[in-house]
Amino acid sequence: MNSGVLQITLPGLLLAFIPVVIVLLVLYRWSLGAGTATYALGRMLLQLVLIGYVLNFLFAADQGVLVAGVLAVMLIAASSIAVRPVQQRDAGTYGRALAAIFVGGVPVLWLVTQLVVQIEPWYEPRYVIPLAGMIFASAMNCVSLAAERFASERTGGTDPSTAVHEAFQAALIPVINSLFAVGLVSLPGMMTGQILSGIDPLIAARYQIVVMAMIFGSSGIAAACYLWLASRLTQASQ
Repeated sequence: MNSGVLQITLPGLLLAFIPVVIVLLVLYRWSLGAGTATYALGRMLLQLVLIGYVLNFLFAADQGVLVAGVLAVMLIAASSIAVRPVQQRDAGTYGRALAAIFVGGVPVLWLVTQLVVQIEPWYEPRYVIPLAGMIFASAMNCVSLAAERFASERTGGTDPSTAVHEAFQAALIPVINSLFAVGLVSLPGMMTGQILSGIDPLIAARYQIVVMAMIFGSSGIAAACYLWLASRLTQASQ
């Protein structure tokens, strides 16, 4: 099996943006926020280029304290982004999101890296940072959906207990859909990347099973944690 990875040339990279330009034109034509999408794309490009340099530095430095610092920055950024859809938010909202993503993400990251994959040393950046990114991002998205739905339910007069149940079910819809779709509709990122790099598909499937389990677990725990904290605050204020 070919173990080499095909290189993407700059012209090839530019061709990948043809569908992007089409969508931007539609957004502009329909006056639906083309500026926001353009800003998001520009930010994506800048962030990915910068993280490429950062990862090269981390791989060369091979220092646990630097990896721990990167994980802390990822957690703070994830908590900030998670509460973006909530209309009325304060420091407590950010704090609950940070606590939820930490509780849902960090133990799962430790379980996967130290007991499942058993990396050495514990901070091996080639494993820890990509896995942490997947875990924290999935927890972030789930917390974001849960927070928005809980706030919406409470604004509509729903009692806290029912609002928690409704928000938790809504937050898990994308994750559960991905469980149904994986292998039938999609080959997720880690599995696709490993197959493209020449790894045996059966080995890639094992890694993807671990990824799906950690995403489901971290997302559900994070959403439940956020909703528990939010409901406790709501009940205390009544």
